[in-house]
Amino acid sequence: MSKKTKSFRPKARRPKGLEDRFGALASAETALISAAADVYASHGFELLATPALEYADCLGKFLPDDDRPNEGVFAFTDDDDQWMALRYDLTAPLARFVAENYDPLPKPLRRFAVGPVWRNEKPGPGRFREFIQIDADTIGAPGMAADAEMIMLAADVMAAAGLAHGEYVIRVNNRKLLDAVLGNTGVPETDEGAVQKLRTLRAIDKLDRLGPEAVARLLGEGRKDSSGDFTKGAGLDAKGITAVLAYTRAGANDLDNTLSALEPLMGVSQKGAEGLGELRAIVALLQACGYGDGRTIIDPSIVRGLGYYTGPVFEADLLIETLNEKGQRVRFGSAGGGGRYDDLIARFRGQPVPATGFSFGVSRLAAALHGIGRLGTAPRGPVVVLALEADQMVHYFAMAEELRANGIRAEVYMGGSGMKAQMKYADKRHAPAVVIIGEDERAKGEVTVKNLVLGQQMSGNIKDNKEWREGRPAQVTGPRKTLLAMINEALT
Repeated sequence: MSKKTKSFRPKARRPKGLEDRFGALASAETALISAAADVYASHGFELLATPALEYADCLGKFLPDDDRPNEGVFAFTDDDDQWMALRYDLTAPLARFVAENYDPLPKPLRRFAVGPVWRNEKPGPGRFREFIQIDADTIGAPGMAADAEMIMLAADVMAAAGLAHGEYVIRVNNRKLLDAVLGNTGVPETDEGAVQKLRTLRAIDKLDRLGPEAVARLLGEGRKDSSGDFTKGAGLDAKGITAVLAYTRAGANDLDNTLSALEPLMGVSQKGAEGLGELRAIVALLQACGYGDGRTIIDPSIVRGLGYYTGPVFEADLLIETLNEKGQRVRFGSAGGGGRYDDLIARFRGQPVPATGFSFGVSRLAAALHGIGRLGTAPRGPVVVLALEADQMVHYFAMAEELRANGIRAEVYMGGSGMKAQMKYADKRHAPAVVIIGEDERAKGEVTVKNLVLGQQMSGNIKDNKEWREGRPAQVTGPRKTLLAMINEALT
């Protein structure tokens, strides 16, 4: 006899850094998206949807691992050998869209977008390879009013997500200030200097995670992490390292005091003076609109890791504490950010187009709310109409349709199981009530409504229809025509 060929059965497994979202988590993300979209729409921003896939050269490489070719994005070649990549944010596709449709678009263009993005990087707590972003951007507005509005939007989104004053802060900086500090320490305006600047930015961006000692090594020759991997440093000398670290520590809680502390660090740099002037214009608007109440601060350590920012940058920082994978209490940190990127669209058009925007990670913010127990419970499920007699499905569907016509979520049980399994199903669906018409109820023209919110959880004990009728806790029986009234009573 020939041996039976064993059929292949793949192991059900989820790739690292990718999450399944269901029930309470999925509902929380939907609620966060809706809250942010309402904030953006209230300011007159219009929704734009772009494809998940773009030509890789259109996206460009602006991620923190730009110095590692083919890293950071998920990419492949299509049938005509052109490289395609999953978008790593929603801003690079916006730049392509604006360049492609520049003339007919209103300018300034105010748009918001929501959707998943993908980054081929090492995942960690609250940091995923696929996550949802929701962005707002203004294209074609050169003044600092557009940046100030983005900062206000960031604060409003955090509040709309349910965070109170003192649980978040919007940290603001300007990249031109760091350019001035690096210029004063001898970093040249050459390709080599650009590499040093990029590595300096990425080193500073790790301050909250690694601390000043590790960052000092990244500003110098480089650093080996706990796994043994070596990261090449920015190559600054001791004087440069001291100057950069002093710059990052120049922040103060008061907006005006921080600006005063930063001024002597700029020396005679024209770029530094320009950056301070832009920050002063932003601060004046924030204070005039009531956002100088501690929700926004100037923080020189904020530089943002993406390579396309050209001026003001800002981050929404969560001050709440949550538990890490070791059970230790840690501050959650950044949930979103943005800044000015006047040169991004110039990649396509050859001339600068002023642009600024803010984005927050929906998945990351939901993870933070989950970590502090503020995510909420699973949403209330539909009313379930039990299907106790296979030949009565027409009547069961009619009842469900009647409830839906009156604005009540409802469904008919579609499985092939009996009473006990149907009650378990309703419990797992978080159903607030079930509708029961068995043979006896049908003969009398009646319907029974079981209130699952008030009643005890009986799904594990009910064996048959007789036991159900004899128990009768938190349930009412009445004429079929009173179904809607009984359901409404159960839902109040």
